[in-house]
Amino acid sequence: MPQTIVLVEDDDSIRAMLEYYLKSMGYEVRAFDSGEHFFADQTEPASLYILDIMLPGMDGLEILRRLRDGTETERVPILMLTARNAELDKVAGLESGADDYMVKPFGIMELGARVKALLRRTAPREDKLALEGLELDVGAREVRENGQTVELTYKEFELLRLLLSRRGTVLTRDEILQTVWGYDFTGETRTVDMHIKTLRQKLSGDYIQTVRGVGYKIP
Repeated sequence: MPQTIVLVEDDDSIRAMLEYYLKSMGYEVRAFDSGEHFFADQTEPASLYILDIMLPGMDGLEILRRLRDGTETERVPILMLTARNAELDKVAGLESGADDYMVKPFGIMELGARVKALLRRTAPREDKLALEGLELDVGAREVRENGQTVELTYKEFELLRLLLSRRGTVLTRDEILQTVWGYDFTGETRTVDMHIKTLRQKLSGDYIQTVRGVGYKIP
């Protein structure tokens, strides 16, 4: 299932831009123009919250405090947005439990990178991942398909592990390179395509989908 992001922002243009951009990254987005509307419509906890501090009525800091007081939301990552640049506002947000902070105007790509970093940092570590007849055991570093062992190289294993752990999310080639090969890897993104090809050849099931012009995902 795609990860869900809740966005509370009263500026219509900023809210629409962020909602569109985050959806293009593969996330499910629930957007609200006020804290009151958010809490009135709140269903299950999100994977991450993006809160503007300067909101009409209930401000972002109050939303933050309420989320941190909730048993289901106390550990969910929260990114604060504000037009203010005073250090006291930043301190107030961080001391109230915010995980990150961005001052408007901000770069949309930087915000996307911070969202990814927060979600990676707080993602639960799973020892075993499974999909239909496919099983990946992280501790034993074994992959089985329909009960049969599949021999994978180290990078093929890490690539499959990444795709399974982020199931439902489209991963770009650059993101895959950074996660599997590391930030210092100097190879071209064609490396990802070649490893996807060999991984598909070793697996009988059609698990990995190509998202043209973007990257890959396991739905």
